[in-house]
Amino acid sequence: MTTKHRCRKCGAPPVINMPQHRLALCAEHFPQWIVEQTERFIRKYHMFTHEDRLLAAVSGGKDSLSLWDILWQLGYTVDGLYISLGIDDGTGYSAESQAKADQFAAQRNLKLIVVDVPALYGESIPQMTQRSQRSKGKPCSVCGLVKRRIMDQIARDNGYDVLVTGHNLDDEAATLLANTLIWDADRILRQQPVLEAHHPALRRKAKPLFRFYEREMAAYALLRKIDYIYDECPYAEGTRSIFFKQLLNRLETVQPGAKLKFYLSFLQARESGLFNITAEGITDENMSIGAGGKPLYTCPSCGQPTIVPGLCAFCRLVG
Repeated sequence: MTTKHRCRKCGAPPVINMPQHRLALCAEHFPQWIVEQTERFIRKYHMFTHEDRLLAAVSGGKDSLSLWDILWQLGYTVDGLYISLGIDDGTGYSAESQAKADQFAAQRNLKLIVVDVPALYGESIPQMTQRSQRSKGKPCSVCGLVKRRIMDQIARDNGYDVLVTGHNLDDEAATLLANTLIWDADRILRQQPVLEAHHPALRRKAKPLFRFYEREMAAYALLRKIDYIYDECPYAEGTRSIFFKQLLNRLETVQPGAKLKFYLSFLQARESGLFNITAEGITDENMSIGAGGKPLYTCPSCGQPTIVPGLCAFCRLVG
């Protein structure tokens, strides 16, 4: 960082320069800016209010713990949910990430709900992957399926109004790029900073950090002295999401602000009606309409929504 940059608020040497915002801030004012902007985004996109009970999905990483910290500072009623996936394989990944979440909650006297997947279902995520036809040898799809089901169920059974996750701009832009390149309409239609509950068993979902770059959240966690797990999931290497993040990082280097413009332009297109959808022929009282306009059925075993009649994918996996 060159000496010409100074904190916009006080003129002190900055800790971060954000060319996409034409903004540099010091160690005192940058965390404040993150908190203020988060509150602004919550209100702008009508995510939730102070009357709502929030459940934050935490992984022990920088984004989810930072989100919990921000919402705590803003005075929201927010508990944490940690899902222990049994991903160790000699790395101790799950144990270490849970320790970070436990420590964070204890330091702030916050409630953390822990769900142990191996204890609850008799298998870890890697073990489920070995016998799953949907995994293609990789645990990511199985992991996502299990986490989504547990988050939805805990939010529903414990009376939470909104489920919040720590997805940042890099996450959202990479997902959007990947889905746009193959025009995966269903996933594109479901990608929103706020996803309303389209089934009685679901709760609203919100991503308050969706406009922050990953480097901004890393800087926030460092300055707030949040002790998080630095290592990625041992199965993340070589995944599609990492590949598209790297592509976007190269674009961002030569065109600062490209990620933000890409994603915000998508949201503007949604608002203008580019992705308007209609649903016809929904007559079964056991069906609802999902975010992508497709019918949602109710699983007869667990009561959660499914896109096909009969048992949902999760019940077929664990049953």
